[in-house]
Amino acid sequence: MVMGGKSALQQSAERHLWMNFSQLGYYARGKKLPVMVRGEGCYVWDEHGKRYLDGLSSLFCVNIGHGRADVAQAGADQGKQLEYFPTWSAAHPPAIRLAERIASLAPGDLNRVFFTSGGSESVDSAIKLARQYHRVTGNALKTKIIARDIAYHGTTMGALALTGIDSIKEPFAPLLPGGIHVPNTSVYRLPPDRTADSLAEAVKRRIEIEGPDTVAAVILEPVQTAGGCYMPPPGYFARVREICDEHNVLMISDEVICAWGRLGEWFGCERFGYIPDIITTAKGLTSAYAPMGAVIARDAVAEPFLNGDTSFLHGFTFAGHPMSAAIALANIDVFEREDLLDHVRHNQDGFRAMLESLRDIPIVGDVRGTGYFHAVELVRDQDTKEPFSPEDQVSLLGYLSDELQERGLIFRADDRGGPVVQLAPPLIAGPAQFNEMEELLRPVLHKASELFPHAR
Repeated sequence: MVMGGKSALQQSAERHLWMNFSQLGYYARGKKLPVMVRGEGCYVWDEHGKRYLDGLSSLFCVNIGHGRADVAQAGADQGKQLEYFPTWSAAHPPAIRLAERIASLAPGDLNRVFFTSGGSESVDSAIKLARQYHRVTGNALKTKIIARDIAYHGTTMGALALTGIDSIKEPFAPLLPGGIHVPNTSVYRLPPDRTADSLAEAVKRRIEIEGPDTVAAVILEPVQTAGGCYMPPPGYFARVREICDEHNVLMISDEVICAWGRLGEWFGCERFGYIPDIITTAKGLTSAYAPMGAVIARDAVAEPFLNGDTSFLHGFTFAGHPMSAAIALANIDVFEREDLLDHVRHNQDGFRAMLESLRDIPIVGDVRGTGYFHAVELVRDQDTKEPFSPEDQVSLLGYLSDELQERGLIFRADDRGGPVVQLAPPLIAGPAQFNEMEELLRPVLHKASELFPHAR
């Protein structure tokens, strides 16, 4: 039923549903809220039957694609046997099997798995683990965590303290103390006083300024999401690993997005050849068929908690939920049965080539990323990299969001560095979907280059 141009579901959502990161008044002013009702493969459909190409895996997480009834059924089947029991002083088979399987896939000696309900919880858990680890090993002053500018690590108060985006932190200040920031790896816009090689050394300098006896950990995404897929320069992670070892600082690889095939490997750290002390993950662990996250720790990090009288004083009601764990196991089965990692490796160059082909559009400045995780940064001048004014940037991204939604492409418009179009399709996507993305993107970007001022 449609009333006043909006369906009953749209009206109900506007009245009762408080959506994430959304201006509620935006829809009250007449904008229609999409209501998605079905998904299959790389596509979702709204309540009116309109099809959308899910170029973002919904939120970087539906890695195996939509509509896998067998994966959902795995949760239902588990629910018939044991729908819930906490992993507090007890265990159950799905959590045990999943922890073992994750450990078998993780690099090096990352063998201990602590379950959470999602990505922000995983980051908060890693913060607490790093702090308590240093406390029980005789380094109680080690409480500070170093992160990178513009990096996004989550919305819980601990994760938010590490996030390097002032605009989403300011409403909730004061935050947890101890979050410190260093330059990110945006080599496209390196300031004149920096080189790519200096970016890792900035971590070392910050540790030394703060005092090595006060720094607990460094947290880094393999490819930084916020700002638009900032890639590490060659040797960056190897050098950060050395710096952390030199100063007894734990290295946390935040892989809430970059794990589970997004970069063509089980874990993003494998793509760049480093072994962290802790991995945080979520999203693709279940391909979002159920909420679940995890913290994966090296044996050396777990060791102080194995002596019988020291507990990690932390936990969540739904950590290791039996139905979520069963779904995660079924999700990993799909990865292995369909060899999705190899599929990404085989097709990633075609995905990149499609995006590179957009460089003939005057406002396309940079294309960056790896695997099935890329971004296109838009600029006023391709030669000088001159950015759009803040006002034009807001209008530009608003125009792109409206036009591409209308044409049926789900993507992310990021404004945390320069204006960015970010794409991360399901790992089952291939040349047909890449061609469709270009058909949707190209005319809209061309039109944007005419509507917004750029160097001619």
